[in-house]
Amino acid sequence: MYIAMNRFQINAGFEEGFEGMWRQRNSYLHEVPGFKTFQLLRGETKEGLTLFVSHSTWASRDAFVAWTESDAFRKAHGDARSPQGTLAGHPVFEGFEVVL
Repeated sequence: MYIAMNRFQINAGFEEGFEGMWRQRNSYLHEVPGFKTFQLLRGETKEGLTLFVSHSTWASRDAFVAWTESDAFRKAHGDARSPQGTLAGHPVFEGFEVVL
């Protein structure tokens, strides 16, 4: 199993819009072989920034990589735009092979 996460630093006051963007978008994940689960996690707000993490679980790293190279990925991310001022920098990707 493989877990893929993106960490987003969101400027305070933009959290509702960021969450709404994720709720309203069509992810196409359920059409992709090897996809298991998805969660959007909201952390604490510190020093004017709120941490969000997108967390998806996959059957394998290969299944995740295939998703990133698919038409479904391009469709899901093509219209995903946060309003100006939402993000405090670029998302940071982290990928993990499940050991236990």
